[in-house]
Amino acid sequence: MGIMKWTAFCAFAFAGLAASYGGLVDNGVLARYVDKFNTDDEEIYTQLIPNSGALEFLRANIPIFECPDADIEAAYYFRWWTFRKHIKKTDGGGYVVTEFLPNVRWAGKYNAISCPAALHFGEGRWLKDPKYLESYARYWFDCGDDVRRYSFWPAHSILEFYKVNPDVELLRELYPAMKNNFAKWEKSNFSADTGLFWQSDDKDGMEKSISGSYSPKGIGYRATISSYMCGECSALSAIARLLGNESDSKYFADKAEALKKRINSDLWDDSARFYKVVLFSTDGSCGKRFSDVRELHGYTPWYFGIPPASYSDAWRQLSDEGGFKAPYGPTTAERRHPKFAVEYAGHECLWNGPSWPFATSITLVALANFINEYPHCAWADANLYFETLRTYAKSQGRTLPDGRRVMWIDEDLNPFTGDWISRTRLEKWENGTWSARKGGRERGKDYNHSQFCNLVISGLVGLRPQLDGRIAVNPLIPASWDWFALENARVKNRDISVFYDKTGKKYGRGKGLFVLVDGKISAYSDKIEKLEVSLK
Repeated sequence: MGIMKWTAFCAFAFAGLAASYGGLVDNGVLARYVDKFNTDDEEIYTQLIPNSGALEFLRANIPIFECPDADIEAAYYFRWWTFRKHIKKTDGGGYVVTEFLPNVRWAGKYNAISCPAALHFGEGRWLKDPKYLESYARYWFDCGDDVRRYSFWPAHSILEFYKVNPDVELLRELYPAMKNNFAKWEKSNFSADTGLFWQSDDKDGMEKSISGSYSPKGIGYRATISSYMCGECSALSAIARLLGNESDSKYFADKAEALKKRINSDLWDDSARFYKVVLFSTDGSCGKRFSDVRELHGYTPWYFGIPPASYSDAWRQLSDEGGFKAPYGPTTAERRHPKFAVEYAGHECLWNGPSWPFATSITLVALANFINEYPHCAWADANLYFETLRTYAKSQGRTLPDGRRVMWIDEDLNPFTGDWISRTRLEKWENGTWSARKGGRERGKDYNHSQFCNLVISGLVGLRPQLDGRIAVNPLIPASWDWFALENARVKNRDISVFYDKTGKKYGRGKGLFVLVDGKISAYSDKIEKLEVSLK
């Protein structure tokens, strides 16, 4: 029976059983995780929602998830538990999402930092109450130049939020400011001679990188900033179309296409089969001199759907131990490079080898996009996504001096031992004490510079909202899994649940992959494959 016919059949045959499809997951699972995390935690810094309020907040706001992999499941709840720590109320009654819990001197007002903000939107868009991210979106266009203190792609991020929480009036309100923001990036960081954007590795949030060491002040034409701005143009084009402004839509679509061509022609090193930094010469011009290193941020173009299918072999570096593969997470530079290093001297935040959750998050979004958008390319598949996500999940821990293992997310990670490098460095920074100048005690604890929950929801489970009112569901699970469930995700003001039961024994409600909308079956397949549902 075809999927569409089966969907129609389900709508009729199971209409009377709709209520029985609630409660797939044990309703005590969230409380058990929160209790464990609270018990293990030393609550040093508190903001809007302290540990005592974590369960109530999370119960009201997050989708419930379960799967056969204990590490991924625990990391999913842990990262929601840490995310709510970073919601901070502003003086005007609005909200921001912070990167660090203690105040750091390089942050803007309310300790907000633009560098990870796009990842905050990707993660936070799944909260059922949209007020936190709506307010956070407004904040970035009320804070002056802080929105451009670091590389950041706000229009694209807010459009991704819109796909889950469709409020066209928010887009209408912010569209002029988003246009202006892009215009200011063009004025400050765009080279008309090359048709590309430039940035320093430091302002990309990737200081002391190998490619940056070859250029004055770490500046180069980077696949990061040019891809971000290509994504901005594509998003501004889509937003303009939603607002009925066809001339603006075409204007930004043309800019996106021009940038895409430049990225694919001038930042792709065909001999290395990878996107690389093109170095500045001493006079600031571009002679198309590539850095001699592959760096993990070379996967950024796939985050925005930029590369052609013919570049897909770049993904083989992710599973190559001479490339980026390591026991505790992808390295930020290829391991075969002579300048690759994992160091405990000098600057505490190095991008010349350690694994960074920020880069891992962008890579996994890019990988999920690649698998979904290039389904016939054999260089990466669901198994690579799962194994990379699983490695990332297993890295999010720390062994305490008393031998207990607790969940932990911090800054940069030793990819061979799992030690949090910045934490180890900063703990003994000045005469055995934490340095207040560097952010104070446990600066990186519960560090909100990355994603995990979105990687589970939109990647592993494959719940991918579209602009046209549809949702796609395309799970990237391993063949060894017999079941999983994601329950009550709020998408376009509808409650969406996705579950898979290979044998029918786990949930007792039939075999196969099910998509429920407001408790009713809307799509079904007897195997793992892509399903689509219209929410109109």
